[in-house]
Amino acid sequence: MKTRFLRLFLSTLVLVLISSGISAGTYHSGDKKKDHKEKKEQKDKLSGDGPYILYQSDGSVRVISVNKNKKIIDKTYAALPKDFSFRVTDHKGHYPFDVKLHPLKRPDWKYTCPEKVFVMSDPHGRLNCVISLLQGNGVINDKYQWSFGKNHLVIIGDVFDRGKDVLQIFWLFYKLEAEAAKAGGHVSFLLGNHEALVLSDDLRYTKDKYKQLAQKLEKEYPQLFGSDTELGRWLATRNTIQVIGTDLYVHAGLGKLFYDKDLSIPTVNTEMSKALFMSKKERKALSPLTEFLYGNEGPIWYRGLVRTDEKYKPLESKGLQEILERYKVEHIIVGHTIFKDISTFYNGRVIGVNVDNKENREKKRGRAVLIEGNTYYVVGDAGIQRKLY
Repeated sequence: MKTRFLRLFLSTLVLVLISSGISAGTYHSGDKKKDHKEKKEQKDKLSGDGPYILYQSDGSVRVISVNKNKKIIDKTYAALPKDFSFRVTDHKGHYPFDVKLHPLKRPDWKYTCPEKVFVMSDPHGRLNCVISLLQGNGVINDKYQWSFGKNHLVIIGDVFDRGKDVLQIFWLFYKLEAEAAKAGGHVSFLLGNHEALVLSDDLRYTKDKYKQLAQKLEKEYPQLFGSDTELGRWLATRNTIQVIGTDLYVHAGLGKLFYDKDLSIPTVNTEMSKALFMSKKERKALSPLTEFLYGNEGPIWYRGLVRTDEKYKPLESKGLQEILERYKVEHIIVGHTIFKDISTFYNGRVIGVNVDNKENREKKRGRAVLIEGNTYYVVGDAGIQRKLY
């Protein structure tokens, strides 16, 4: 009986103490979790990044980088030194290469087919995946320099979002463009839907490191790529649709509504660039054409060439043939929609080259397409894997 009474007394005492602790604000079982969460949220998410080159209204130039120790280096020049160059590395300080600024111009919308065309898409901020693919196929050498001669490298959009080396990939393609031109070759980066998203301040897929950097600089993230920046100006000259030989390249696809508008490729490229730095609302207000081009059935979003679900409004075979004939091509090559490996549709007339680059690299699956004459190959990090046709 005494034992039972003692147990009851102790239980009551514990409850009283707990109750007192809660009311006095001293009971912390939940507070510890909250504190841990807050510390995690406040943790510095910055990593190696930059440089961002911003042209100021007074003629000065602001150059911003984040080093591998997460320190922001923010320097303003009255004017950039002659032959200004800078070093770029990935967010961990790997893959160093030097970049020189060069004059910007819009690439042609149509090219003759060289001996080789190398096609990849959707690198999404993963520089290591880009480097391994380009080196493994002789597009760049071990110093990250152009080694593809008079041939053509095509990237079908989407550098922004998901990875931690967005800016570095842009600078790599920017650099390779100049090096390729000197060798008689070409680099074509086409706009994707993620370029349109980020530059309109839709950051739903953007890594926190970029948002945090912008916040520390008291800017909105898209301002770091605005029309008053070097890479923003470069992006403003990129095409949305391009033809090389008998192949048409576009990020997502072309459908019946696109065909019905009877648009020339230069018109599409010009109209897309006009609205690149606008918000979704501003694009809609600019013109019905701009609203369409940036919409779900426009060239950077339409999935109906590679998806048969009714909601994607798939294109009938006859409709595809009409598009091919209008633009005098035999194939349409797209990114955007992810597949486990390089895939073909409409009896090979459409090729989808977007894969999960990280996963396919690890599993040694196809990651890009190499075109040599009339032969199309699937390639991985170690070169040709198989013949498509």
